[in-house]
Amino acid sequence: MQIPINKDIRRYQEEIFMGLTLRQLLCSGIAIGLAVLIYLWAKPLLGQETASWLCILAAAPIAAAGFLSYDGLPFEKFVIIVLESTILCSGWRVWKTELHPKHKSKGKVKKIAFK
Repeated sequence: MQIPINKDIRRYQEEIFMGLTLRQLLCSGIAIGLAVLIYLWAKPLLGQETASWLCILAAAPIAAAGFLSYDGLPFEKFVIIVLESTILCSGWRVWKTELHPKHKSKGKVKKIAFK
């Protein structure tokens, strides 16, 4: 008798329904519900084709939030980190060298700015 065990136990996720985790199941349900509501609202106003494209555009980010992860980070934490590093903290970064105490007399400290 053999029992399969994951090689990396930290990456184990319990499956709830049809191989989906609870996070994936909830995000899929919310995306489907939102798509149905948008379709019912937009079809009389914009027509069937335009309403279906709106459904796809609205549901895709929510569905992606359930399935995508990067380096073990869930989608929303990854997006926050990307926004912080590209928009909020995108100023100049000053780099300066620190000389060893016995070499202080040999040179000056250089300051270099990177953007």
